[in-house]
Amino acid sequence: MYESHKISYASNPKINARFLMINLVNLPEWQALQDHKKKIENTRMQDLFAENPNRFSEFSIQFEDVLFDFSKNRITEETLKLLLNLTKAINLPSYIHSLFSGENINLTEKRPALHTALRNPHAQVLANGKNISALVQHSLEKMQDFSEKIRHHTLKGCTNKPFTDIINIGIGGSHLGPLTTTHALKEFAIPTLRCHFISNVDSAHVNDVLSSINPETSLFIISSKSFTTLETLTNANTIKQWFKTKVGEHGWEKHFVAVTAAASKAMAFGIPENHIFPLWDWVGGRYSIWSAIGLPLILLIGMKNFRHFLEGAYAMDRHFQQAQPRHNIPIIMALISLWYINFFDANNHAILPYSHLLHYVPMYIQQADMESNGKTISRQGKSCLYKTGPIIWGDQGCNGQHAFYQSLHQGSHFTPVDFILTGATQHSLRKHQDILVSSGLSQAQALMQGKSSKHILAELIDEGYTQQEAEHLSAHKTIPGNQPSNILFIKKISPYNLGVLLSLYEHKIFVQGAIWNINSFDQWGVELGKELMPSILSDIENNPSHMNYDSSTQALISYYKKIRSDV
Repeated sequence: MYESHKISYASNPKINARFLMINLVNLPEWQALQDHKKKIENTRMQDLFAENPNRFSEFSIQFEDVLFDFSKNRITEETLKLLLNLTKAINLPSYIHSLFSGENINLTEKRPALHTALRNPHAQVLANGKNISALVQHSLEKMQDFSEKIRHHTLKGCTNKPFTDIINIGIGGSHLGPLTTTHALKEFAIPTLRCHFISNVDSAHVNDVLSSINPETSLFIISSKSFTTLETLTNANTIKQWFKTKVGEHGWEKHFVAVTAAASKAMAFGIPENHIFPLWDWVGGRYSIWSAIGLPLILLIGMKNFRHFLEGAYAMDRHFQQAQPRHNIPIIMALISLWYINFFDANNHAILPYSHLLHYVPMYIQQADMESNGKTISRQGKSCLYKTGPIIWGDQGCNGQHAFYQSLHQGSHFTPVDFILTGATQHSLRKHQDILVSSGLSQAQALMQGKSSKHILAELIDEGYTQQEAEHLSAHKTIPGNQPSNILFIKKISPYNLGVLLSLYEHKIFVQGAIWNINSFDQWGVELGKELMPSILSDIENNPSHMNYDSSTQALISYYKKIRSDV
């Protein structure tokens, strides 16, 4: 049973005091890893496979429908042992307990991070004196009732027509979560509903969506935790006025829904109380797809499938809490990534799904990782003397092979890779899927194996090149290899398995933040731009704020105002 705690993350007596007092790089466990790196940095993975025919079985973990193969990494069993010693040095289990039990692990905002409670049907934890389980279950029941009325056409628009289009108006986690999941699970969607997304305040984006829908059959979901986000509220007000112009002044509120922690602001906007779904301050935006932010997904795939989605995430939560570290997928993923970031100087990490349905997963993980761990200040307010979160990027694998894979194979940047492969989709053509999987596996093998200049030279001589020509050309065709990758092989894409996948990455990110001794649950860097924006906007709208801008900003404001005037 979970308990309510008021102990802060940093003051938790179970967390290793030695770690909090000593900089990470001065720990003997860290220094042991530095020494080990020097010993194996020139080791080739091909040799490790040749020396150990059981390497795959020893360096892979199966969890239900997900196979995690980490054998194509520049690691040995000794590497893992030393990395796991680092988790012992910080007492990682105490951090995991703090996450799940409701302690205020978000130190700067004095909040817990209880997104895991959204998918735990047995959670018994208090936040702000309220039982979270009761709040979550009430929200799920309200969403189920609402979604069934929409899907069964018992709730209609102001002209008595059933809804055909769902338009999600949000940004950040309120956008990427629904976008990623509705696309991934489109094969489970009801055919009578379409989903659209408006996140960009660019009017071209808004116009693209509005020009493709019928206002009389459209339902707009305004997703904003504070209900003050400038981009989201600007879009919402524009759409509200557009709707009134197209349909009329009366009944527009039947077409608008809010997902927010600020119900009073949503009601002031004109949204009726029964169309407002709750958010809470203990759920961060990038972790909110498990909440009412997932309403677009529920409308498309139904509550039964959404509960399967939650169940998959909860299954990974239990694996993360219960599995031994050596056989714990999020922990091992986190440690291998940290190994490259902090000891091989990697500054980026590629997420490459070989699945059209997982097209938006790299963007989703990018926000989750970079907004969580893109920090340089420790929990104690000191500068970190080591790298933290990497740049996360990626795209669908097959497309990437004909775009950026050249840099992965022969470029100057060291880039660890996660390949995400799927066994099948509901409507996959066998030949297509065979080619897709073969492409992913061949790229992972090519990154590891490479192609030596000696081998290429022999090939070129056999093709009739002179020795001089062959030596010149072989330098260009040599591929170093020994580039690491993980493979996450998912049996099939389903609501349950998607929940497993997204939860897995959440926990991987959390483990790294714990080791780096940073707060993975605030995002003050995001806030600064929001603070500066109103002043610049005021100046652009001809209401000088008398701010002392730098000469570049001042000149660009003037330049834009001139362009706007000319147009």
